[in-house]
Amino acid sequence: MPFLGQDWRSPGWRWVKTEDGWKRCEPFSPALEDGKNQLNDISHTVIITGDDEAEEAYSTEDCEFAAKKRKKDHFGTNTDSQCFYREKWIYVHKESTRERHGYCTLGEAFNRLDFSSAIQDIRRFNYVVKLLQLIAKSQLTSLSGAAQKNYFNVLDKIVRKVMEDQYNPRLIKDLLQDLSSTLCILIRGVGKSVLVGNINIWICRLETILLWQQQLKNLQMNTQVNNGLTLSDLPLHMLNNILYRFSDGWDIITLGQVTPTLYMLSEDRQLWKKLCQYHFAEKQFCRHLILSEKGHIDWKLMYFALQKYYPIKEQYGDTLHFCRHCSILFWKDTGHPCTASDPDTCLMPVSPQHFIDLFRF
Repeated sequence: MPFLGQDWRSPGWRWVKTEDGWKRCEPFSPALEDGKNQLNDISHTVIITGDDEAEEAYSTEDCEFAAKKRKKDHFGTNTDSQCFYREKWIYVHKESTRERHGYCTLGEAFNRLDFSSAIQDIRRFNYVVKLLQLIAKSQLTSLSGAAQKNYFNVLDKIVRKVMEDQYNPRLIKDLLQDLSSTLCILIRGVGKSVLVGNINIWICRLETILLWQQQLKNLQMNTQVNNGLTLSDLPLHMLNNILYRFSDGWDIITLGQVTPTLYMLSEDRQLWKKLCQYHFAEKQFCRHLILSEKGHIDWKLMYFALQKYYPIKEQYGDTLHFCRHCSILFWKDTGHPCTASDPDTCLMPVSPQHFIDLFRF
């Protein structure tokens, strides 16, 4: 059936033919299955008002507004869930057009993209944590109230996952440290900066963060029971290949603390030289040369010294993607309604910093 949507590029509404005529179908969460019929039938409801119970029929625009308002009120009562959106992609527009008014904000993008599910995927976990860390450092006040609530809901799920799975607690500790420092500055300077929400809410959030930090500090790693082949049983060349796959120097040091053999392999000069060459350029080496007592270049100290001055390359199993043809930001496995003849040539991976830069005007 033909339709006219608010945006001619949007998929529009889905209509179902019934005995009473065509009705608009708006599928959403299964938890709202009981209330779906009430929402869909609201355009056919007659409202009784006044003392004489005179019937007053709403116009189509009023019915649509009432339906949206009722759905908004329903989702607003669930404070623990993320704001509901059917699509898991967002159109990034920086100016008003005939089809779209206003512009896309960082808070809107954070609401629309499914970060709660992304942290359950080990390929995306580090990506989301890094993105939250960048927002905590400089963009926290640019989030709307709903986006801030989603931000801390996602952060709560991350902390719970780390406490249960004990996965990469060092990364979360760095995130909480940056976030607590930012909140302390914002709370002390209240009135000087734009802080969305009541000051008491932010104080409660800071107390929660301090509690999370204490819990992570007291986190005890579970002892694994050896029921078969272990990492120490692997040949030396395989252990060496594993170390050469790491892109973070702290991961190499941590693995080197497991056994004396791994410690010996983690101190290899060639390993740290390859790591420095991967992250930094030769011009950067010349500015910060560090020599050992024997006169050789200490590549391990060089790596940590260069890390203080220059950013290192970031590696993620999966990232958000941006379609240059459609100007849509999305997770690659969820896809988006692309109109390009060859969509793969239009895709561009988006780093966490690039994600922040997309919404700076």
